[in-house]
Amino acid sequence: MQVIAQKSEGCMRDSLSILDKIVSFTNGTVTYQNTLEHLNILDEDYYFRLLSSLQEQDLASAMLLFDEINRKGFEGDMVLNGFAEFIRNLLVCKDPKSAALLDVVEGLQEKYSQTAASISMSYLVSALNILNEAEIQFRMARNKRLHVELSIIKLNFLQQAIELSMDNGQVVKKKRLDGPVAFRTKSIPSIQTKSAPDTPSSRLYIEEKKTVPAPITSAPASIKPITTSSSSPKPVAVASGNMPKKSLLDALREKVGDQYAIEEVKEAEVLNMEKLTQCWNEYATKLEQQQKHSSAGTFKMAQLQIEDDIHFTVSVPALTAQKFVEQERMMLIDFIQTAFNNRAIVFNILVDATEKEEVPVHMRLNSKQKFERIAEQYPLVKELRDRLKLEIDY
Repeated sequence: MQVIAQKSEGCMRDSLSILDKIVSFTNGTVTYQNTLEHLNILDEDYYFRLLSSLQEQDLASAMLLFDEINRKGFEGDMVLNGFAEFIRNLLVCKDPKSAALLDVVEGLQEKYSQTAASISMSYLVSALNILNEAEIQFRMARNKRLHVELSIIKLNFLQQAIELSMDNGQVVKKKRLDGPVAFRTKSIPSIQTKSAPDTPSSRLYIEEKKTVPAPITSAPASIKPITTSSSSPKPVAVASGNMPKKSLLDALREKVGDQYAIEEVKEAEVLNMEKLTQCWNEYATKLEQQQKHSSAGTFKMAQLQIEDDIHFTVSVPALTAQKFVEQERMMLIDFIQTAFNNRAIVFNILVDATEKEEVPVHMRLNSKQKFERIAEQYPLVKELRDRLKLEIDY
């Protein structure tokens, strides 16, 4: 009865419902074993055996026991959760004051107390932490079985890890450094300025350079040194004659040579009707070459009007003509922008309302009207919608 109460989480109505089902399934014979089978609960004897194998560091026995549990149909998360609850009960039994919190089947309290007395507190706390993290990460694991087996391997070597961290029977926290560490330093030499050999100290002299006019000869201009007095720091070279000033583009070409293709950046052009009409006709010719005769005819009928430097309007006579221009919008605007070297150029499409257009039927109907029209011609379509309980997106 205690197992049924735990399964129903203390709800009397659920407990009676579970008991009634078990009685009907077992023909009135209710035992501990068949109750566990019908409630899909793992017997706690498996947990005692698994803990014993882990304490003895018998990994093969622990893995075989988990395989046996897995063959009975118990999922990995159920094993992790049940074993964590089992470790919690052992942790509760360690102190007589908290033994009242033990919630197990009648008759197993003594076995829990004896097992808890033979296991250290550090092992139980560490094992509970490992199981808790494994249960949290279970959903994200691709290989569920391998994930549970890795947790069992960690628990198998947990006791050995605790023994390595023990000092005189107590768990100590490992420190990375037990004392100060000497480090080597190196002095950086200071930077000293050396004075000129002919002066006792460094001084700043500001002198004006005097240009000397070159003699007028028929020879080309040349660069001649100007000799000054001995007090002058260094001779200065002055160019005579008027040297032609190089442009930045010429200087770059002279510097890099033929390694790179240097081109001047063209300035953006504003819209003008002559060039715009030429681009428009060229694009229409391209459409004819691509066998798009309907679109090409629409382009020939369209009227262009420039609004400002970067905006122009395309007037078309009908809605269908607007569709043809819209289909070519991306390629057309790129063609015009490239021709004018201006990426700011845009255009709008205006439908001339003076002419009445014969719009096809399928373009005038909405979704509901289209379905009703199809249902009139094909009644099975309506029957299919009714049977599948479909809704039309109006």
